[in-house]
Amino acid sequence: MAKLRLLFVKEAQASYISHLDLMRTFQRVFLRAGVHLKHSQGFHPHPLISIVLPLPVGQSSDCELLDFEVEQDADGTGVAERLNEGLPAGLRVRDCYRAERPARDLAFLRARLELDYDAGVPSGTLDALRELFSREEVFVEKRTKHRELARINVVPLLQSVEWTQGENLVSADVTVAAQNPGLNPALLSNAVAAALPSLAPDFSRVRRLELYDAKLRVFR
Repeated sequence: MAKLRLLFVKEAQASYISHLDLMRTFQRVFLRAGVHLKHSQGFHPHPLISIVLPLPVGQSSDCELLDFEVEQDADGTGVAERLNEGLPAGLRVRDCYRAERPARDLAFLRARLELDYDAGVPSGTLDALRELFSREEVFVEKRTKHRELARINVVPLLQSVEWTQGENLVSADVTVAAQNPGLNPALLSNAVAAALPSLAPDFSRVRRLELYDAKLRVFR
């Protein structure tokens, strides 16, 4: 028996696959690839498979992690290649290896947030954004696990944020808390719209770039 971990990319049209559909997709692809998952015990056995930090629908990522268990002793060699033969467009396994570190060690994630402005970036936007996120408090509303609205201060959950301006967009390279509690980088766009309505973007997108532990070392 072995516990293995996939490192995979989720992008393009696959960004809009829900968490549950993504789990079903991987279960089918494991079956086609001849990877026999270990199942739970009891009246309703299910495959022992989980995504470490599920990605919100509509976001893309270079560094998604999926844990699974197999009956035989294995180190993951050849699994990525076999899975990639059956995965739909937008999903690609980068690596498969033994899961040595527990998911609780995952502390931060780095992402790129892009704010699009159809009519061009308003004058003074960069200075205004840098000033906004240098404050001690920047509040935004988010849904709790119980589907209730809560008002949270995003600043304590921000490890770092660097703003740059491009053609018709402003980008932020952000590192945020990943869990317990975590911060969805997309909420920074909501914070801009709430605090600086004249600078609310016409569209925003997020792509995860890397995962870190509490010492900002790459988490795998």
